[in-house]
Amino acid sequence: MARDRHPGTQPSARRRRADELSFGSAPVLPDLPRQSPREILFATWPGRLFLGSAAVKLVVALWRLTGALPAVARVVSGAATIGLVVAVGYFAWRVFVQVKRRLLWRVRRRLILSYIFIGVIPSLLILVFFLFTGSLVFMNVSAYLFKDGFDRIVDAARVSALAAATEIARDPAHAAETIDRVYNIRQSEYPPMSIAYLPAEGPAHAIGPWTTRLAAPTRVPGWIRTDEFAQAIGVPAAGAPGEEDLIVRVLVKVGQGGRGGAVVVDIPIDDQMIVWLHDHTGVRLESVLNNPPGDAGTAAAAENGTGARGSLLFQQSLAQLDVYSWSTGAVHRDTLALSYKLRDLYGQLSGAQSMLLHGVRLSDALILLVVAIGVMFLIIEAVALVMGLALARSITSSVHELFMGTERVRQGDFTHRIKIESRDQLGELAQSFNQMTGSIENLLQTAAEKKRLEEELRIARQIQMSLLPRGPLDFPGIGVTALCVPAREVGGDYYDFFRLGDNRLGVLIADVSGKGTSAALYMAELKGLVLSLSQIYQSPRQLLLEVNRIISENLDTRSFITMTYGVLDLGAGVLTFARAGHTPLLYLPGGGSEPVQVLVPNGLVVGLRIPGAMEKFASLLEEQRVDLRRGDVFVFYTDGITEAMNPASDLFGDARLARLLAEHGHLDTGELRERILREIEAFVGTADQHDDMTMILIKVEQAVVTEETMAG
Repeated sequence: MARDRHPGTQPSARRRRADELSFGSAPVLPDLPRQSPREILFATWPGRLFLGSAAVKLVVALWRLTGALPAVARVVSGAATIGLVVAVGYFAWRVFVQVKRRLLWRVRRRLILSYIFIGVIPSLLILVFFLFTGSLVFMNVSAYLFKDGFDRIVDAARVSALAAATEIARDPAHAAETIDRVYNIRQSEYPPMSIAYLPAEGPAHAIGPWTTRLAAPTRVPGWIRTDEFAQAIGVPAAGAPGEEDLIVRVLVKVGQGGRGGAVVVDIPIDDQMIVWLHDHTGVRLESVLNNPPGDAGTAAAAENGTGARGSLLFQQSLAQLDVYSWSTGAVHRDTLALSYKLRDLYGQLSGAQSMLLHGVRLSDALILLVVAIGVMFLIIEAVALVMGLALARSITSSVHELFMGTERVRQGDFTHRIKIESRDQLGELAQSFNQMTGSIENLLQTAAEKKRLEEELRIARQIQMSLLPRGPLDFPGIGVTALCVPAREVGGDYYDFFRLGDNRLGVLIADVSGKGTSAALYMAELKGLVLSLSQIYQSPRQLLLEVNRIISENLDTRSFITMTYGVLDLGAGVLTFARAGHTPLLYLPGGGSEPVQVLVPNGLVVGLRIPGAMEKFASLLEEQRVDLRRGDVFVFYTDGITEAMNPASDLFGDARLARLLAEHGHLDTGELRERILREIEAFVGTADQHDDMTMILIKVEQAVVTEETMAG
């Protein structure tokens, strides 16, 4: 007997593959390649370029020590320099990428940097802008106030000179008394002031603190052609190269065209006048830098605030003033280094404001308001910075917990849970993560349990398949082949052969209701029962009656068994069988001239546990006999064969099976079985197998009959 069991691995494998759970590793971002310094220098083109260029530069440097380099060597040295620049640039860029990646890998650092660039840096830029703008404004204001105070000194000197010149023109005889009187009037306000009268003829009359450095003029310079001169003149400062002392000098000619001489008034800008200017303008003159044409060093010194004290921001200022040379009339521009204090400067600017209640000026109230707004702005900015850092920490802590959780899951630890500290979206995300890991853990346990059950079912399948007949059936006179394809790992279909002696063979096919483990267990019980009873009862009907009596006491009320049992007696040339609710027996007579017969003797299913089922089973069960001839083919099968369904839920059917038997009954049993299997597979297609398929094919090859049977 050629026999295939066809355990139905393909449908079951498809279902197992569909149910399998695969847990892969969590995706990891690709890291930059990590190389040792040796690998970087010797295994990369920038490293080789760096080493080669450095070697060339070293050789060229040693060559230069021996003498002048030829043109080719200088070109090679230049190319090596370019190579070093390229290699070093590449390494610098690589270091920058590594540092940036490490710095920005953590989300917390990204959020903090984002907050700094979005919130802090713009605020600092705005603050710097206002500071720079305010400093520029106050520098210009301080220069303006100083120039205004300086012009007041010039105007005072002009008024004094005009008064003296007018009086002398009216009474030339008392010129000296006039000069003295004007000096005495103005000297109290401007202590360093000096006055001199230069008559057209005769000696000059001078009064005031004239010194050898600043002697009284004796004549009117020829370059003064106007009736009045009021400008600043410069005198080199003692012990300070590049600096000058300023003197306000006013010359007013007496009479028309200066026929009566001239009056000269000097007010040196000494320490007393510097204090006077500070008291009246709030600005202090620190130094006067001589800045003649082409003297860039002096100009640079002026721009750097040489001689000034304090910080450049809101404390220093610069101004320029045209200064004359008294002897030649040449004009050059001096740079004045000024210093000021915001309080003094603001006092000068706000001095004109009217008073409010309790002696508080409007300007003071406004400055207090501005200070309060500034303090409030700083407080808000500080609070925003603290809140931003706290918020970044809160967000990134949750993200870090999620990251650590995913790392634990990636390593296979599905028991890890994230501590939920907030009731926001991140908290909900953490809760979802915990639920996910819990579900995965349950799925893993389920998968492990399923794997264990599958292993047990695999063992059960091996045991069940071992219960089926093993090896080919060598029974003279017939050809037998069989197959059993369970729909699941284990099934309820069963077939078997029993050698009864005297050329007699028992054939059994059965189908336990349902599928799976319970059906397999009942099938095993049925095997043992039939194996023992087949040696006692020669009649198939009597055997089925006894099987029903015994097994109905042990079978579940929801289960039953359909079965067909037949006895092939080659000595008598007859097949005797009984059917207990099973599928029909297909019979193709030998010779090829008769059609396929469907043998359906009456019979009730085995194992019903209902009142009267035993008596009903006995009354319905029939036994049928078929005479054997050479070429007869018998097909025992379960309903899994004829009820195989395609994707459209159409059944294969008894008629299609009978047609295949009629068309190919002349083949041997092995070829006939393969033809039937191919037809079923082609019909089912991609549809799943829903029931166990079992089939026995028996073909009579030599009918052994007795002489009495032949005579009859």
